[in-house]
Amino acid sequence: MKIGKVKSSSEFVSEFVREIDRIAGLNGLSYFDAVMHYCETNNIEVETAASIIKQSAVLKAKIQVEAEGLNLVRKSGRLSI
Repeated sequence: MKIGKVKSSSEFVSEFVREIDRIAGLNGLSYFDAVMHYCETNNIEVETAASIIKQSAVLKAKIQVEAEGLNLVRKSGRLSI
């Protein structure tokens, strides 16, 4: 039996973010829709994806900006730097 390398939490989060970026770019989807597509394709609960997103400030910020643009959440009021 061959045992593969176990990924650390940060490696897994980085891989997840890269995959969401890839899905969004290839399919012209929003980041939110790309996450939903990933969950459906990989049979992952949305709550599980949410816990992964919370660990990635970059992906969380991208989804936040999209939600603000759609008036789904209030604008953060922070200056973009």
